[in-house]
Amino acid sequence: MKVAPILNAFERIGRGSDVLLVHTGQHYDHKMSGSFFRDLGIREPDINLGIGSGTHSQQTGRTMIAFEEVCLKEKPEWVLVVGDVNSTLACTLAAKKLGIQVAHVEAGLRSGDMSMPEEINRLCTDAIADLLFTTDTLAGENLRREGVAPERIHFVGNTMIDTLLRHVAQARSLPLSEGLEEGRYAVVTLHRPANVDHPGILSDIVGAVTEVSLRIPVVFPAHPRTLGRLTEFGLRSGLEGQPGIRIVEPLGYLAFLGLMARSRMILTDSGGIQEETTVLGIPCITMRENTERPITCTIGTNVLVGRSAPAILAAASRALEFNRTAYAPPEKWDGRAAERIVAILAGNPLV
Repeated sequence: MKVAPILNAFERIGRGSDVLLVHTGQHYDHKMSGSFFRDLGIREPDINLGIGSGTHSQQTGRTMIAFEEVCLKEKPEWVLVVGDVNSTLACTLAAKKLGIQVAHVEAGLRSGDMSMPEEINRLCTDAIADLLFTTDTLAGENLRREGVAPERIHFVGNTMIDTLLRHVAQARSLPLSEGLEEGRYAVVTLHRPANVDHPGILSDIVGAVTEVSLRIPVVFPAHPRTLGRLTEFGLRSGLEGQPGIRIVEPLGYLAFLGLMARSRMILTDSGGIQEETTVLGIPCITMRENTERPITCTIGTNVLVGRSAPAILAAASRALEFNRTAYAPPEKWDGRAAERIVAILAGNPLV
């Protein structure tokens, strides 16, 4: 979702052939990766490193070794990395150690929670990247507070929102599953280790979701790792037995966007969904103690509730009473972020 508009922007200025697309293969499940290429019209990667699963160190190390070979062969002028996954940090380290310039898309986001692997990836990547492309004004403030030189920081907007705005009409046109009515169901996503790896926490969340399903149907596109934990902790059969809960396989980008855009509320621990719901005007109940996207709480529909069942249920009750209104999105969440990024890299920065 973050790369597609950047590739499109390079194509529009006639520079598409100058860009080499490298897929590390960190997200290796077809439904969670391959279908996104098809849905978003992204060309097949020029190189697929095929990294796959493993511990954080294994993924990071294997990616560094494989990506170093790519850099030595191709000798790029810039390496553009996005987000905060292990591949982001690994490719940044490999490139910088070879003296190659790095630009980071979605720089400056901070949760303040060093128990999150993503926070470590964000901090390390931003410390050594040459250009830092931020999604909002708070991210820029974080970087300046950390001592980043102002000339390295460029406030460009949010490429995920570029993608959303381009595809939301098409996504809304897709049929809903039988029995679902627009505005009359909730969506749950759950994948973070802090939530799914602890039996007590996961049990509380499952209990809250079950209670919500007594008031409104719940659709749960389940991450494979989450399903594994539900099974391991003896929670899966009880959840599947609830008449108001539908557990479905992970969805492609368009199918999930269509489901989300027509829902009454989202219960999630995802970062990107906090941003997307802010633009869509959908109540977002974030089951975390912190967020690296606080602007979605101050400008938008996102609320942090932690992981306790009473707090989740209270927020869900408020969401059921929520009257959707027109929300002004954060500054520069206007569908032109990728255009600004490519203009800067091409030497003709846009205001």
